Amino acid sequence: MERARHSAREEAGAAPSLEERRRTIEEALDRALPPASAWPKTIHEAIRYSLFAGGKRIRPLLALAAAEAAGADDDEVLPFACAAEMVHTYSLIHDDLPAMDDDDLRRGKPTCHKVYGEAIAILAGDALLTRAFHLIVDLPADADGDRVRRRLQAAAILGHLRTVDALLVVIAAFEAGVTAESVAADLDSLEAELILAETSKKTGT
Repeated sequence: MERARHSAREEAGAAPSLEERRRTIEEALDRALPPASAWPKTIHEAIRYSLFAGGKRIRPLLALAAAEAAGADDDEVLPFACAAEMVHTYSLIHDDLPAMDDDDLRRGKPTCHKVYGEAIAILAGDALLTRAFHLIVDLPADADGDRVRRRLQAAAILGHLRTVDALLVVIAAFEAGVTAESVAADLDSLEAELILAETSKKTGT
């Protein structure tokens, strides 16, 4: 269905709208997770409760926009986009925990640990983080060596990153054919700038 929408847009010569892309991301996130009824049921329910709690999907939307600017196909970049949203959601679940910010509400709804308990919330966050790496390196058996190498390099860099926003730069760079060495050379200074920008927005600073 998604490919059919892409073909229709290509024939019409129109770029996908923001809402179309948001819908694509929602569908991809849903496909990327086991159903809520899967064992262990409580953890999968908690994962979906947090991931589909009304987020604006800014990070995956930016990932798709960055990829489009680099000339990459949406289908190729969707795993990266979903991974960025999963890492972001994991960070929110853990930030809300009593040992961290001790928040009761997130986007106007009870936080994950308020609904499912602290232990399940920790496991739900951990599962989302792990799933993000799985999405990046999950490739068909016939994938060519260069594609496998780039995905593994992206996963390795993601493990080094301290901000989700820096991942978006890596996505665009990799899909544009920039080498991992070039990305890594500028990574520390890039993240320092992003962390400083994010910190300056927080009310406690």
